[in-house]
Amino acid sequence: MANLTYSKALTLALREELDHDETVFIVGEEVGQYLGTLQVTKGFLDDYGPKRIIDTPISEVGIIGLGIGAAMAGLRPVCEMMRMDFALPAYDQIAQHAAKIRYMFGGQFKVPMVIRGPSGVGRQLSAQHSQSLEVLFAHIPGLKVVVPATPADAKGLMKTAIRDDNPVIVLEALRMYFEKPEALEAIQPGLSEVPDDPDFTVPLGQANVLREGKDVTLIAYSTMTIACLRAANELAKDGISAEVIDLRTLLPLDMATPLASIKKTHRAVVVQEQWGLYGCAAEISAQISERAFYELDAPVQRVTGAFVPMPYSKALESLTFPHEADIVAAAKRTLYGK
Repeated sequence: MANLTYSKALTLALREELDHDETVFIVGEEVGQYLGTLQVTKGFLDDYGPKRIIDTPISEVGIIGLGIGAAMAGLRPVCEMMRMDFALPAYDQIAQHAAKIRYMFGGQFKVPMVIRGPSGVGRQLSAQHSQSLEVLFAHIPGLKVVVPATPADAKGLMKTAIRDDNPVIVLEALRMYFEKPEALEAIQPGLSEVPDDPDFTVPLGQANVLREGKDVTLIAYSTMTIACLRAANELAKDGISAEVIDLRTLLPLDMATPLASIKKTHRAVVVQEQWGLYGCAAEISAQISERAFYELDAPVQRVTGAFVPMPYSKALESLTFPHEADIVAAAKRTLYGK
């Protein structure tokens, strides 16, 4: 085990897969000469050369189109979006082509590609660079959607995504990139530990119980998983035992793990960073209500981002996404009704 930042764990995963399989290559804007978005691919061009680390013009349509063609031809492209917001110009390529080719050709073609990049609330990056758009991808059959919260999952899920024979969207938690290992360890021991085994992977569609509890279940993914762990620590000060479930992937979605937890706690809070209206938390809450209604002692609570474009002002930005206090308040509503 090593204690790593989230970004270093991503770098390690990409290096290991480039070493493991010569059909893997990375393509995107500034992935080579300029060291990659937030330096995730720093040094890759020198180590792997321009045939495997390919800088492109500013054209997400071109990057994704190149990736689809290469994947159909038997390679394993990793397509970097400088921000996942920028995948929107290529949404037709992703939803209409990458997601459907294997189905429409009766399995004669596979599309083993990864589309990855930082996602979510930034640090004063304003309305076009701070969005959580996972619901747009999780709504499309044929895609897989990965949302790692911890450094270990950033590594393990990335490796699994690259080895998968289907298109996988990896939405990396922007605010977790440079969170110091000691800060994560202060939240929960072991949270920054990353296995150094090059064969370490994390399966898709398998949620993780990060903290056990008996009074209320907190269900989240990506950055909000860490917020839930912080909230659980605060709840413990009031004698409330919270179980924290990290979904890890949204497609495939493991509902068995949270439902098993709810049968124990009889209360649920679903937390997401994105806008609440039609969000992933709405789907998860609906499934809980449909499949575990008689296990609930209180209505399911949702904690979500505000339904506004992201402001540039730091003070206003802070008001648009959930904090630990919001999660604590929602958990207490399930217990006390107010």
